[in-house]
Amino acid sequence: MSPLDPAFYIIAIPAVIFAGVSKAGFGSGASFVSAAALALFIDPGLALGIMLPLLMLVDVASLRPYWRKWDAPAARGLITGAVPGVAVAALVYTVVDDDAIRILIGTICIAFVAYQWARAAGVLRVGNFRFSRPWAWVAGAAAGFTSFVSHAGGPPVAVFTLGLGMEKTRYQATSIITFWAINLLKFVPYVFLGIFTQATLLADLILAPFALLGAWLGVKAHHMVSERFFFGLTYTLLVATGIRLFWLALT
Repeated sequence: MSPLDPAFYIIAIPAVIFAGVSKAGFGSGASFVSAAALALFIDPGLALGIMLPLLMLVDVASLRPYWRKWDAPAARGLITGAVPGVAVAALVYTVVDDDAIRILIGTICIAFVAYQWARAAGVLRVGNFRFSRPWAWVAGAAAGFTSFVSHAGGPPVAVFTLGLGMEKTRYQATSIITFWAINLLKFVPYVFLGIFTQATLLADLILAPFALLGAWLGVKAHHMVSERFFFGLTYTLLVATGIRLFWLALT
């Protein structure tokens, strides 16, 4: 399937709306399910190239409702750490093939769900801790790397910010400003690596209104929809997507 194929949009439109809802309403942790879902049907590089401008659009649309509600020291530390993380990921991307990227994205999908299950079951406890700039850099570097290769930088940021005991809106605002900066950092390497193509740009023009719709719905859902319901659906999609990506890569 190609981004130029009309059938592609049967999958892409709901995926992009879902990404907007997740990113604007529930933090960036699960929005990468959309890029993973697209990677089931097109080359992973094309999926990454399509999703980055759309995620950046959602970033901009989401900034105003959460403006200056973020934790500034945490955001600065995470963004600083993301710089080397993005640089290392760009180097790795140049030496791996599409199947390796599928396995990496699939691994991140399954690992993310396993981490969330372990926290919910009490197997893994993330207690509150005081802000530490070195730990912010470590979390930022992990976020920069995973965000570059799969748009899945949310989990490292969530572990760090939730460990600081942030309430929902402060966590959401910190996540948005952090990934606004990380996505800007990723844009230039994506250009030089040829991840953006005429096909991805055309797809972005078609999908942009749906990304904005998802962002609007996400801001509304932040105060109306149960996080348990939303993430339950998300985790189910991530497990199915991760297994399917492994299957595609190995066969």
